[in-house]
Amino acid sequence: MLTVTHTLRLSQQDAHYGGQLVDGARVLALFGDVATELLIRHDGDEGLFRAYDSVDFLAPLYAGDFIEVTGTITKVGRTARTMTFSCKKIIQSRTDLSASAAEVLPEKIVTTTASGTCIVPLEKQRVAHE
Repeated sequence: MLTVTHTLRLSQQDAHYGGQLVDGARVLALFGDVATELLIRHDGDEGLFRAYDSVDFLAPLYAGDFIEVTGTITKVGRTARTMTFSCKKIIQSRTDLSASAAEVLPEKIVTTTASGTCIVPLEKQRVAHE
């Protein structure tokens, strides 16, 4: 199983709702970025995201939070790649203390999970698989 993790900070530009709440669609876009890297590493091509089988939003994210976005290829078919994804909050913004306060969380908080399928057409697969 191939796994990729991206770590990043959510900015003020990511805030979509009152209270600096980040839209769940932002996390889905990040899952797409991770899926693209997985496909490039696995097949030498970006492929196409076909569908999500499930998406669960479990905890909120806010501007200033740091997150880890992870994807894993769990099944490989002829052209289909099944993947699972998770987003975990690792540093939490603490604007209740000051505008620039933050804290490293003692335990990561799973905020979003998903599974989905990507497609890499045969003619675009460039990496030999064993």
